[in-house]
Amino acid sequence: MNKGFGIEIPAAHEAATHRSPARYLVIIESGGAATAMLFLPSRQLIAEFDAGTEEATQMTRGLVPVTGADGPEWDAALQGHGAAERRNAQVYTLDL
Repeated sequence: MNKGFGIEIPAAHEAATHRSPARYLVIIESGGAATAMLFLPSRQLIAEFDAGTEEATQMTRGLVPVTGADGPEWDAALQGHGAAERRNAQVYTLDL
């Protein structure tokens, strides 16, 4: 008899490299709602949530945003957003 007492024992944890932390938080308004998007340093989207949440407020506390995500480095990351939306977006660079 194993030590699981009838309950399946989880498999051993596999050691794997972790994803790097989020570097950018972009708050962009689209269709009347503000959305917060987290990006890796490579500008790969890793999370998207409502910008009105407490988490978004906590992440941006004390940080000064850059207005506009209309540079070529954001083209692929924000391809679903129009030029006006991207121009008015707030880009926060998060501390690592």
